[in-house]
Amino acid sequence: MPDKKRKKKSASKARGAVDPFADQSGAAALIDSRIADLGDWRGDALARVRTLIREALPDVVEEVKWRKPSNRMLGVPVWSRDGIICTGETYKDKVKLTFAKGAGVEDPAGLFNASLEGSVRRAIDLHEGERLNARAFKALVKRAAALNADEANAKGERAKKSTRATKKKGAGAKPRLLSGGNPQIPKGDGDGPVQAYIKAMPGWKRDVGRRLDEIIVRNAPGVRKAVRWNSPFYGVEGRGWFLSFHCMTKYIKVAFLNGSSLDPKPPVESKHAQVRYLHIHEGEEIDAGLVGAWVRQGAEVEGDRCF
Repeated sequence: MPDKKRKKKSASKARGAVDPFADQSGAAALIDSRIADLGDWRGDALARVRTLIREALPDVVEEVKWRKPSNRMLGVPVWSRDGIICTGETYKDKVKLTFAKGAGVEDPAGLFNASLEGSVRRAIDLHEGERLNARAFKALVKRAAALNADEANAKGERAKKSTRATKKKGAGAKPRLLSGGNPQIPKGDGDGPVQAYIKAMPGWKRDVGRRLDEIIVRNAPGVRKAVRWNSPFYGVEGRGWFLSFHCMTKYIKVAFLNGSSLDPKPPVESKHAQVRYLHIHEGEEIDAGLVGAWVRQGAEVEGDRCF
């Protein structure tokens, strides 16, 4: 066997020994493996960036996201605190560091040199032979983490106010049922408005709503919840909404907002190419394994951005 093929097979064996599920130690091992597999200047650059991020934020969370079902060992290194700070993608000619909210981060040293036209993201493209200003980069990482913390605190306060307002407004009053028996619930963020919606679902639909909520929470820990347009929405910070459901007259319509990317695809098509539906009728059992798999996949890819 040629040396290159032997090395590739050995690397695959080493990767196969790593637990691919995302506890932080497992993610760190996956990133170690990814750096080793690159075996060139890109691996050195990614390792250097990783060291600088850890020095700037010792409590940073390392993850590997967007792994394909066909090869769960591949994916993109992600560094987070109160939300995604940046990702480290590798291409043939560059290492791309994408800051999820870079447009809102002050960059006095002018490190951002890519994705400059975006309204939210900014990126740093590193090419072979280029050196990254370590001091400026660590300062950029700290400012991105501070922005995440500020936004998380502000969202938490808004969620509390929204929940209090919802409770006050709904005290002693029964939500109005709209067409198809769909509850009219005020727009709000957090678990409170979603539970208010589920509680107001009529008849058999209430138990289905509770079951769906339970499956989603179990398969997407830390999922973000809200009520929009009289429907519960579930999403991931930085990637948008991936699922919602709505009461129809004879069934509950579960919308997978990135359903076209799921495997297998949910059964019902939509006029929107990326959306697929699951219809649940009275007396039908929910396939918790299948729905859970859709939830896990949906939470890992880009969803609807209308937060």
